[in-house]
Amino acid sequence: MVSNSLEQDADFMRRAVFLAEKGVGQTSPNPAVGAVIVHDGRVVGEGYHMKCGEPHAERVAIANAKGHGFTQWSEATLYCTLEPCSTAGRTGACSTAILEKGMKRVVYGAQDPNPSHTGKVNELFQKAGIAVMSGILQKECDSLIRGFRKVQETGLPWVILKSAMSLDGKITRPEGEGQWLTSEASRLEVHKLRAEVDAIITGGNTVRKDAPQLTVRLPERSLESRQPRRVILTRDRHSLPIEAEIIQDSKTIIYEKEDLKDVLRDLGSQGVNTVLIEAGGELLGAFCDDKLVDEVVMFYAPLLTGGEAVGVGGVGVKSLDDVMKLKQVHYTQIGDDIKMRGTVEKERGE
Repeated sequence: MVSNSLEQDADFMRRAVFLAEKGVGQTSPNPAVGAVIVHDGRVVGEGYHMKCGEPHAERVAIANAKGHGFTQWSEATLYCTLEPCSTAGRTGACSTAILEKGMKRVVYGAQDPNPSHTGKVNELFQKAGIAVMSGILQKECDSLIRGFRKVQETGLPWVILKSAMSLDGKITRPEGEGQWLTSEASRLEVHKLRAEVDAIITGGNTVRKDAPQLTVRLPERSLESRQPRRVILTRDRHSLPIEAEIIQDSKTIIYEKEDLKDVLRDLGSQGVNTVLIEAGGELLGAFCDDKLVDEVVMFYAPLLTGGEAVGVGGVGVKSLDDVMKLKQVHYTQIGDDIKMRGTVEKERGE
């Protein structure tokens, strides 16, 4: 018998969210999605979308259940973090696979923002006698697809601004000394952050001064695995150090004297859902001035450096009414450093 317990539904959806998180940063231009198949209160199959071109989470979960000999599809419930797709792309429509198995209940968290899919499965499944419930753990499920949703709705990717600075908001470093103010443990957190995104944007001055690699380097992840695209914004591409590894990489994208919003729109058209800005204070400030930032991650070292090199520069606000305010702020202590992460409050329509 299919259970209708909201508490149980939330528990199984929580498992689907956990699975979907494994695909974050790996699936663009598709969203990260997880799915779980349940029978008689027990998980009989599960999976997540691993990368574009491979089966979607629902089909992976179905294959997983079949691999374990499951056959009682008419008594099963499918939990999915995102509304199942109703049109075929590189792989068949997930709704078709669900209908073929004759499942009797589908529970999903977030509605698909793709206009080709939005709300389509509700009518499709109800006509076939499949009970449908949506909105379970919607906040968590929406967070998984925030970049995908923004591209679908605006053409622009989700923008995460990241900086590491002293307590007085500076990134001043003596000439010739190391480029880091924060600890090695904090730098490991930066690599985890990079693993979430599809592209990393930096500025020409950062390339000239620091020669950044802008790659994900984690013990559990090889350099051969999917890496974020590297993007350089510069006023003069000819002054960039040609010998730098980031310049030698043919996949690196260089924009010269381009409007920031135009850059983001171009990246969105190339399948980039989420970008991370890792740059000097001038470029970070420019993104803030243009109100293009969706999320902020700051690392604070227990230091006071003074000096002119600010963590975030730009023109700045003319009034306190214009300040960038964060919501859903989380603070994490990493050794002696503090990591702060929050999303930007925006007016409707921004």
